[in-house]
Amino acid sequence: MLVAFLSLEMKISIVLHAVLSRACLTFYFSVSYLSFCFSVYTILSKVHSDRNVYPSAGVLFVHVLEREYFKGEFPPYPKPGEISNDPITFNTNLMGYPDRPGWLRYIQRTPYSDGVLYGSPTIENVGKPTIIEITAYNRRTFETARHNLIINIMSAEDFPLPYQAEFFIKNMNVEEMLASEVLGDFLGAVKNVWQPERLNAINITSALDRGGRVPLPINDMKEGVYVMVGADVPFSSCLREVENPQNQLRCSQEMEPVITCDKKFRTEFNIDWCKISLVDKTKQVSTYQEVIRGEGILPDGGEYKPPSDTLKSRDYYSDFLITLAVPSAVALVLFLILAYIMCCRREGVEKRNMQTPDIQLVHHSAIQKSTKELREMSKNREIAWPLSTLPVFHPVTGEIVPPLHTDSYDNTSMPLMQTQQ
Repeated sequence: MLVAFLSLEMKISIVLHAVLSRACLTFYFSVSYLSFCFSVYTILSKVHSDRNVYPSAGVLFVHVLEREYFKGEFPPYPKPGEISNDPITFNTNLMGYPDRPGWLRYIQRTPYSDGVLYGSPTIENVGKPTIIEITAYNRRTFETARHNLIINIMSAEDFPLPYQAEFFIKNMNVEEMLASEVLGDFLGAVKNVWQPERLNAINITSALDRGGRVPLPINDMKEGVYVMVGADVPFSSCLREVENPQNQLRCSQEMEPVITCDKKFRTEFNIDWCKISLVDKTKQVSTYQEVIRGEGILPDGGEYKPPSDTLKSRDYYSDFLITLAVPSAVALVLFLILAYIMCCRREGVEKRNMQTPDIQLVHHSAIQKSTKELREMSKNREIAWPLSTLPVFHPVTGEIVPPLHTDSYDNTSMPLMQTQQ
């Protein structure tokens, strides 16, 4: 009964996936052609509205966003005699999120080229449909069109392949390598060198994502691309030649190593053999070590348990009284006590004089009067010249000039510098 409600597109997709899993074939979906490549599981597809695709975990997935398809979404408004070639850019994101999943990447070199979604799905997302929102922007008319791409990740029986090799191709960009014809030629060359029974393209990464530098603005300069492939048989002797001591020495001296099978790639792909990486999953030993807790390691607090969504309302009135009302009341009491002491308990001058004996007031008044008279007299007395301002000898006769006052004369109030006569 459920099959009757499925759309024709769903039926076709399910049948194609069944054929892929049984016959071990790779389908390159295109608007104009359908090609077969034995023992290669790479899935390529063209853009369709609300399309369902079924990539396998651990296998390279490529989806092309064609400008020609989205041109039908925007009505052309060209002038008579002109051909419409609007610049179109794409924005891709996971439904409900601003960005794509971590395993999925997108590239579009110019607004006049097609966009490409590519990546290697992970085993954690198997069985979970991933809906990618594709928004096309017409840069001439500022119109938009949105379609959904439903990615249903399937589990692969031979995942992961035990022998994986990563090649660095210097004369390719990532969008050039993602083309079905170019990727098929590269996998064919690898198959001739390796001779495996099953060969998968696992991942493709631009050299810029690995920390590479942007090439010079020269037509022949490319940014480079890393291509990882996996197989079910051990590495061939040609691939093992990179591990020879002679080739390792040449690589350390920034010289090209001598590889016998390099000529099978050199016609189209310029491979940097010093950057090849060979990984044997069968010989990898788990590096997990049990943590020995010592003085510097905190005990395990267990799994974090966030608070529940239904939290009860809290009364902050008591907190307000403790933090603000109580200190304010204490400060007010202290202020009142200080004001009482300074204002109400103050003794005036009249009360002080009434409590002071008359003889003490007479002595105090006499002292004040004498002090005032001495200060007035000191302003009118003659001031002698300080010794520091007198010459030691007469400038004409050379005789020593005696001081104008004796040594016992107090000259502490004399000015340091005065005009000499």
